[in-house]
Amino acid sequence: MKIKRIAHLGIAVQDLDPPKKLYGDHLGLKLKGEEVVETQKVKVSFIQVGETSLELLLPTAPDSPVAKFLENKGEGFHHLALEVEDIHAAVAELKAVGVRLIDETPREGAHGTMVAFLHPKATFGLLLELVQYPH
Repeated sequence: MKIKRIAHLGIAVQDLDPPKKLYGDHLGLKLKGEEVVETQKVKVSFIQVGETSLELLLPTAPDSPVAKFLENKGEGFHHLALEVEDIHAAVAELKAVGVRLIDETPREGAHGTMVAFLHPKATFGLLLELVQYPH
């Protein structure tokens, strides 16, 4: 498996406006885009930070995994996303060595990406996302 870089850090929030104001207005970072990801029941805002970005995650439904995270843990760091060259090969390789996955098949993510999450019990408490950008 080839990991290319840290793609983004996910941050669960109750409201997108205060963090966008902090990171954009006060820290001078650039808003990269915003969209709703229906499959994950979230609205996301990306904020560019050099070669990576922050992904603000706002649940759009009470049964969203991010809504459950906010209920249990409150706002804050949600996940780390690593960009991989071939997500299907990466998932197959991890399955073959017995790594516990949330997504055994990659699914659609923001910006036309394909994503797959590894279970935090397999990654020492970290929710880890693999992401492949469209070519």
